[in-house]
Amino acid sequence: MNFKEILELIDKVAESGIGAVEVEQAGTKVRIEGKKSEPQHVFVTGSAEKTETPLLVPSGAVATQSAAEAQAATKREAAPPSGHVITSPIVGTFYRSPNPEAGPFVNVGDRVSKGQVLCIIEAMKLMNEIESDVDGVIAEIYPQSGQPVEYGEPLFSLKV
Repeated sequence: MNFKEILELIDKVAESGIGAVEVEQAGTKVRIEGKKSEPQHVFVTGSAEKTETPLLVPSGAVATQSAAEAQAATKREAAPPSGHVITSPIVGTFYRSPNPEAGPFVNVGDRVSKGQVLCIIEAMKLMNEIESDVDGVIAEIYPQSGQPVEYGEPLFSLKV
């Protein structure tokens, strides 16, 4: 279950006014408790990692993520991108592959040429192909597949 699906579930609980809902999918368990007079609480746990770190989400909800995910996010935020950085031209959802069954467009270490498709960003149900604007080698891929991205957010770092 990705972040976008969790946010949609939070909205559905808030709209319906139900007391709580619990969903388990692919080893991830999500429980949302909501009441109109109190803030909603979201708890996300994964089977692989027992340590959890709070993650703030909209609507006053609180979610958790594994310590490893929190450390990776902190590392990405602390280290400024180096080399040639390709940023998101739009707000949307980042996808590394054309569909869930296909392999990623590019991986770290791959040589890319100008005009080559690097990823897809879904915005308002439209799939937008993001192309490289230079020749180079992929040094780093910042967002995870299925993660929401903002305008101007770094997507890739290339060694040119």
